[in-house]
Amino acid sequence: MRLLNYRIMLRKETEGGYTVIVPSLPGCITYGDNIEQATEMAKEAIELYLESLKAHAED
Repeated sequence: MRLLNYRIMLRKETEGGYTVIVPSLPGCITYGDNIEQATEMAKEAIELYLESLKAHAED
């Protein structure tokens, strides 16, 4: 299994929590109540994004 690394951007929201953006994966955005949860949500979002690319035979 190949290990892939993705940079994420965390943006603190005024109403609380953090929005997470994965710049190298267009449209891969998620949210968490705190930094730890936001990071875990990002990992899950990246995995699902990559699974979708594979399922649709996209690069």
